[in-house]
Amino acid sequence: MFIGHFAPAFAAAAIGPRSPKLGTLFVAAQLVDWGFFGLAMLGVEKMRIEPGATAMVPFDLYHMPYTHSLAGTGAWALAFALIVMVWQRNVTGGLLAGLVVTSHWALDWLTHRPDLTLMGGEKAYGLGLWNHPAVAMPLEIGITLAAFAFYVLRTRGPIAPPLVLLTALLALQAVNWFGPEPETAGPALYAQALLAFGILTALAMWVGENRYFVRRGGLATPSV
Repeated sequence: MFIGHFAPAFAAAAIGPRSPKLGTLFVAAQLVDWGFFGLAMLGVEKMRIEPGATAMVPFDLYHMPYTHSLAGTGAWALAFALIVMVWQRNVTGGLLAGLVVTSHWALDWLTHRPDLTLMGGEKAYGLGLWNHPAVAMPLEIGITLAAFAFYVLRTRGPIAPPLVLLTALLALQAVNWFGPEPETAGPALYAQALLAFGILTALAMWVGENRYFVRRGGLATPSV
C-alpha cells in the first residue's frame, strides 16, 4: 500500500482542533517507511527485486524487523507520540499521531504477502491483496478518497491546496502501479521513495497551514 497509508492521516487531521496538522500526520503515516528506506541505505534492513513476488509489486521485503514488525512499529509509534505530546504540548494530538503510525502495520498486513512479523521472528503475516489487483487497487483509492473528502468537509479554507495534494497523490500512485519496475534494489530506489514521501509531506504541510476548524458561533480556529 502507498497512498492508502495517508487515509488515516486525513481522518485524524479532521477530528478536531486538537488534531496535529496534516503535515505532521503525513510524517506519521509513512514514518516506518521513512525508517525502512533510511535503514536500507545503511544495509540494516533489506529488500530485493524479485519479479513476480506479487502480481502488483516485485518487492521481496525479507528483512525489516526494526520497522515492519508489530513491535517495531509500536516502538516508532510510541516515540513519535511522545515527540508530538512534548513538542506541541498536546496529549490528544500525540495519541492521534501514534495511532496513525500504528495504522501502517495494519494496512500493510492487508496488502503485503507474508513478510510482516510480530517481533522480528521467523513467522510472517500478510493477507496478500497485492496478488489481487481488482481488490487492492479500488481499496487503496477508495479509502484515500473517502478520508480526503472527510478532511475537506470537516475543515475550511481554500480548496486549491487540497486538490493539488490529491493530484500529486494520484499521480505518484499511478507511477507506482503503472511505471516500469525497478531492476535492482539499492540507494537510487530508496532515494526515490524518500523523495516521494518528502514531496507529499511538503504539500501536506502547505495544505495544513491553510485549513482551519469552525467552532460554534462561527469562530475560526486553526488545527494544532
